[in-house]
Amino acid sequence: MHYYKRNLGDYAKKAGRLTMLQHGAYTLLIDSCYDREIFPTVEQALEWTWASTEAEVEAVKFVLSRFFVLDRDGCYVQDRILEELLNYHKNADTNKRIANEREAKRKANGTKREQIVDEAPPNHKPITINQEPDISICPPSGEPDDPKIPKCEHQSVIDMYHKYLPTLRKVEVWNTARQGYLRQRWREVALELSKEKDIVAADILTWFGDFFQHIGTSKFLTGKVNSKDGRAFTADLEWILKPSNFAKIVEGKYHGAN
Repeated sequence: MHYYKRNLGDYAKKAGRLTMLQHGAYTLLIDSCYDREIFPTVEQALEWTWASTEAEVEAVKFVLSRFFVLDRDGCYVQDRILEELLNYHKNADTNKRIANEREAKRKANGTKREQIVDEAPPNHKPITINQEPDISICPPSGEPDDPKIPKCEHQSVIDMYHKYLPTLRKVEVWNTARQGYLRQRWREVALELSKEKDIVAADILTWFGDFFQHIGTSKFLTGKVNSKDGRAFTADLEWILKPSNFAKIVEGKYHGAN
């Protein structure tokens, strides 16, 4: 993402008391998050801002502690940037779908015109959209507008997670970032299931129930065996819903340690 809106009033209200050095650190961090579409660890933040002196390092660390939230993976996340990144990808997805539909209509119209001539019509395969955009920091902030996708039932999924995986960490906070992860995974599952039939929310919830039971059969994900470096590991819902982890679980890559 190479463009974002900057509201001067909001920025002044939020960061008006920063020093010039802290302003520079904050601006560089914001630009880097939008450009890379990921959130940094402390080490990455220092690298992105080219902080070299002790004062520059302190300015970066102050901005991280003041304007970002540290997640369990050691990354500093800001909800405002996260929401805008997700809306950007949602709009890009919509634009891509519209462009594909327009191209399909153009080809269909071209085929109709050709059929006026005494020639056999060409073989024409329907255009399908099988891949949805994804980002490492999570899915659209609003509910998907595709009529095939039922509204995401957050609490029902959380309840099933607690039911089928009672030994994993309980969900106590359901913030914007975590809601976003679930919306995108819900959307992916819904789109896959809708290829076979019209679906309702219950179909997606059934899939998640089976998914959580599948996780329960993994000794690694449930903390019954240690990781390769000898450390004990137990998954939680946020970790499970992150794009790369979710895909690996579906593919069974964490079940080899059983």
